[in-house]
Amino acid sequence: MPKTIQVLVVDDSTFMRKSLSTMLSSDPRIAVAGMARNGEEAIQQVKALKPDVVTMDVEMPGMNGIEAVRRIMAEFPVPIVMVSSLTTEGATDTLKALEYGAVDFIPKQLDGVATNIVEIERELVAKIVSASQATGKLTIRRSGTPMAPIVKPAGGALSAHSVSVTRGNRIVAIGCSTGGPQALMEVLPMLPADFPAGIVIVQHMPKSFTKPFADRMNQICPLEVKEAADGDEVKAGRVLIAPGGLQFRVKKKSITTNIVALSPNYEKHLHAPAADIMLQSVAGLYGERGIGVILTGMGHDGLEGMKAIKASHGRTIVQDEKTCIVYGMPKAVVEAGCADKVVPLPHIVGEILNMV
Repeated sequence: MPKTIQVLVVDDSTFMRKSLSTMLSSDPRIAVAGMARNGEEAIQQVKALKPDVVTMDVEMPGMNGIEAVRRIMAEFPVPIVMVSSLTTEGATDTLKALEYGAVDFIPKQLDGVATNIVEIERELVAKIVSASQATGKLTIRRSGTPMAPIVKPAGGALSAHSVSVTRGNRIVAIGCSTGGPQALMEVLPMLPADFPAGIVIVQHMPKSFTKPFADRMNQICPLEVKEAADGDEVKAGRVLIAPGGLQFRVKKKSITTNIVALSPNYEKHLHAPAADIMLQSVAGLYGERGIGVILTGMGHDGLEGMKAIKASHGRTIVQDEKTCIVYGMPKAVVEAGCADKVVPLPHIVGEILNMV
């Protein structure tokens, strides 16, 4: 019989501690090892109980969740799932916790109809089970500080002319989920400011998170990074991150210009945005000039899209199991035989540069 996943629940609200504990205890694979009311107690409990996973509130009196994550990851690394409010401030704080080494987050929205509660419970349990498998793959920023903003070169994204004199109009399409923000923080800052292809990204996130995430990536990357808006031009030197809650496609505007097309989730896809839908649009528009990349993530979103990239004679890159926080999305692509390259996260940039 598999070992029960021991979870430490950290929240200053008695109601939230009880609610989370009840949800977690409903699954036979999980047991609540203990509870803590603030960051100081969390550190003490992690040291004493050695839990498999910690759920961490962001805002707490005394030591907050962000500082607690920083301390825990520096001293006793353990998978941490943030419990975050769906506000811009909550998103910004949660992203900072992910920079410090937290592996995932779940929205703090326990009010609402019973069907919502059931869905939240299902998501919480799935994320705890996935997080428990991340031990040994934790990204720990041992400097104790987030990545510093960089000074961008003047001029922004490359012009169509500058691309035409390199290798043509290519695109890099990236899909990721759990562990994706940390992976992207490792990959995107390593790309040069004169990168000769457009980049489009689907990262599974709520709509209140994608703009703060794009803004943060723009601070630490040589390239221009922004949350995509309908009609944005896809061009070299620009990174467009799909906004949460919408489906993201690329489409032709003119002979020389391709743009972003955003739409509601008419397909009722499990994810909005979905990597599959984005990648399929890339395959249809760019053909052999498309490069698909799947990074860490739960589930199999991206598999059908990578099949389409391969069928259109594009190239495919997948993050390897050893460096994935969750080897779900990459595994599906590898097992389907759709990966041209399966490489550790530090080698992803090199493979992209070889292909553009």
